[in-house]
Amino acid sequence: MTRGVDLRDVLRVDPGRSARLGRLDPGRTFGHDRASAELATQANLVRLGDLQDRLWAESRRAVLVVLQGIDAAGKDGTINKVMEAFNPQGCPVTSFKVPSTEELAHDFLWRVHQHAPRKGEIGIFNRSHYEDVLVVRVHGIVPKRVWSKRYGEINDFERMLAASGTTIVKFFLQIDRDEQRQRFQARYDDPTRRWKFSMGDLDERKLWDDYQRAFEDALTKTSTPWAPWYVVPANHKWFRDLAVSSVLARTLDDLRPAYPPEPDLPAHLVIE
Repeated sequence: MTRGVDLRDVLRVDPGRSARLGRLDPGRTFGHDRASAELATQANLVRLGDLQDRLWAESRRAVLVVLQGIDAAGKDGTINKVMEAFNPQGCPVTSFKVPSTEELAHDFLWRVHQHAPRKGEIGIFNRSHYEDVLVVRVHGIVPKRVWSKRYGEINDFERMLAASGTTIVKFFLQIDRDEQRQRFQARYDDPTRRWKFSMGDLDERKLWDDYQRAFEDALTKTSTPWAPWYVVPANHKWFRDLAVSSVLARTLDDLRPAYPPEPDLPAHLVIE
């Protein structure tokens, strides 16, 4: 049993060390059972709501949450289940799709920087600038001499954001190939969710091993002290939610956001 461990410590990819995804168990729950995990997640959501309110009120710093994972890993589900703790007014969610013609006319980070959260906000990236060392690499959209330089460029970009007051926390949601198969099948079989499935998903699935190598390199080369990666075992959605909410709560706790000092007002005021 490892239920007492600090998930932020055990899930973090330490800078300078290999992520080694093949050695990690996507079904691991570190001794947690579903019932207790769901209770703990709900407590985390209450805590996160309070922390966001303080962050928004002081409006001095921002938080950027990056979600990555293979198709059906649970990025949308994580936003739905965990980010419900946040007031939408201060929590913009950006989903990065295929770049537009305008976006392709600029450097690969141009479209991303425009969506970095403002002070007081908690911004969520559903996919992100990492697509440019993942999809781009796997499909050979640009040559290796181009995408291989992007790890350093991403690190520099995130360092700049961090230096400007943005706390960055990045989650890689890890599922195994059989879990992906089951989730694809469930999407296809459910008429209300079939819109999320396409035959192209199966073409991407054939590239599983290529994506795993790309993910591992990205995690290894871009987990830094100012923007760490956390590899979340995500076969069990309830554990995924517990892990993400726990890491986020600890991260925001460390910021110690506080309400600004009360303004200098009269001792007694009657507003007519």
